[in-house]
Amino acid sequence: GTRAPPSLGRPPGRARGGGGGGVYLMVCTARDRVGARYKVQENIERFFTRFVEEGKATVRLREPAVDVCLSKANASNLKNFLSAVRLAHQGTDTGALPLSALVPAKTSEVEKPKTKMIITSRRDYPLTKNFPYSLEHLQASYCKLARIDTRVLCLKKLRKLDLSHNHIKQLPATIGDLICLQELNLHDNHLESFSGALCNSTLQKSLQFLDLSQNKIKALPIQFCQLRELINLKLDDNELIRLPFKIGQLDHLRFLSAARNKLPFLPSDFRKLCLENLDLFGNPFEQPNPLVPNIQLKIPLTLLECAARATVNYRIPYGCHLLPSHLCEDLEVAKTCQCRSACLSSFIQITVTMNLHHVAHTVVLVDNMGGTEAPIICYFCSLDCYSQFLDRYLQSNG
Repeated sequence: GTRAPPSLGRPPGRARGGGGGGVYLMVCTARDRVGARYKVQENIERFFTRFVEEGKATVRLREPAVDVCLSKANASNLKNFLSAVRLAHQGTDTGALPLSALVPAKTSEVEKPKTKMIITSRRDYPLTKNFPYSLEHLQASYCKLARIDTRVLCLKKLRKLDLSHNHIKQLPATIGDLICLQELNLHDNHLESFSGALCNSTLQKSLQFLDLSQNKIKALPIQFCQLRELINLKLDDNELIRLPFKIGQLDHLRFLSAARNKLPFLPSDFRKLCLENLDLFGNPFEQPNPLVPNIQLKIPLTLLECAARATVNYRIPYGCHLLPSHLCEDLEVAKTCQCRSACLSSFIQITVTMNLHHVAHTVVLVDNMGGTEAPIICYFCSLDCYSQFLDRYLQSNG
């Protein structure tokens, strides 16, 4: 096939005549940039224009017997071109035809758009030339990049961006402008954080694979769980002291690895996940002890606590146009008691043991002892709820 539009014209140096006898149709391809020329006058067997409104048509020639297939064209331009070919076929005066010079096509006109580029050394990284705007997959690894090149952020067709094994310390918010980005690999860089702005960008709708492993990230932002299309998340070999509070919102997540971090326990929302594969090996999980609660309960409840609980429990709409932004943020991370009621800053907290097979089909052992259990946080909104849990716990372990 050819990207270059076929040309209708007269070969260079050919004397201009009164009719269309000297008019040729020239088609260039990547293999033949000089192009093949076909006489047009009284040489058209048939026009196939059923799909012309979709930018498609075929011109069948008599001699030689070939079909010139046209596609991906602007419908209006295609109609004008076919009209000119028809007039040339009928022998119309060339002065009335929109003829162009029949010259060999440029390489850029007949080459297929480049969709993939892999760079694995600093020496090969382009410094003066732009990346092709048609790129859908770009890998630039082992290039010692300290930041993300602004030229990369202009590649609006990118679906896969691999910047692993570099020295990147910070991510620009404009990565969120890559509206087609499905895979982002930042393995083995120097990242210390992941911006909340990225989580609120168009990546919410596109990003499915994210590799942040082997960086220096201590925590992920509250907004991280807005990336709800995530299927595969790699967080291994960081310095994470906690996982996102609302991680259960990632309902498309199927593969999660956060091995060799500093996690003491899992967030309460973790039990909502439904994973195919889970790897939490090498974290310093604490030993759960439900009999030693962390009591943050304030009695009587403050007016703020009562109002916050009612807002969440009764699903009362709220937003920054109604409440101060810090209250909205607090409501977003409201805790849930075992009785399903909400609590904000007045609660009792414990850790209990959870078998990870409850949330994942395949579980990598969490330690060298062959364990598949990990501590998970539980919250209680009142002494009554905690007492009921304690009764059940003591009966089952008595």
